[in-house]
Amino acid sequence: MPKVIAMAGKGGTGKTTISALLINYMLHNSLTPILAVDADANANLNELLNMDVDLTLGEIRRDLKGDIPAHITRDQFMEMKVHQALVEATGFDLLVMGQPDGPGCYCAANQHLAMTMDKLADNYNFILVDNEAGMEHLSRMNLRAIDILLVISDPSARGILTAKRISELTKPLKIEIKDKYLIVNRTPDPLPDELYAKIKETTESTDLPLAGILSSSDQLIRQELSGKSYLELAEDAAVIQQAYEIFSKIIK
Repeated sequence: MPKVIAMAGKGGTGKTTISALLINYMLHNSLTPILAVDADANANLNELLNMDVDLTLGEIRRDLKGDIPAHITRDQFMEMKVHQALVEATGFDLLVMGQPDGPGCYCAANQHLAMTMDKLADNYNFILVDNEAGMEHLSRMNLRAIDILLVISDPSARGILTAKRISELTKPLKIEIKDKYLIVNRTPDPLPDELYAKIKETTESTDLPLAGILSSSDQLIRQELSGKSYLELAEDAAVIQQAYEIFSKIIK
């Protein structure tokens, strides 16, 4: 079974940035092959990786509600289309969930998707899910266990409190979460004492230990504005060194 790493956090905290940096780290350390799943309705992980996406799982689910070719089953149709949606790269593939479900029932389509994801997962050592604020996509993909849940926060008291609430909300899920960690993203340097105190208070009062703090980075801003992949960041870049130090603590 592949090891599953999933992101959580409110919108705008930088989950996609952390996902792209984590893929960079995993490729650098030969932790492959990886299936990266962009499960955010506002999908843009492909942009940070400079990859083109032609087909999403949302579009496939809509197609599955209509007529399919007579010579194949719906399971075969779903499997064929999911493989068409895979964007292949060296060491990892990318799959984009796309827009959330619209009117009408998608129960059957999601069931076919879950069965296909079960088969697809066997081809990878790691599955990385850049999740939206909710956890619905995890159940749709039939992921029954998460090895590492990374809860991402921005550098604010409200953001830290939201991270704490998200951590607590994972408990009722019918998904086994083995380990979870807090990453505080885009912090000022040096870190204000008040923010450090809020982080410490949260980690000591929950089962959400601090994996690390990632400072705000002009390098990432320039990389994104230039349209260059985060995988092309130099190894000696400050943000890469900081990210690598964080990830080395949590991915054994």
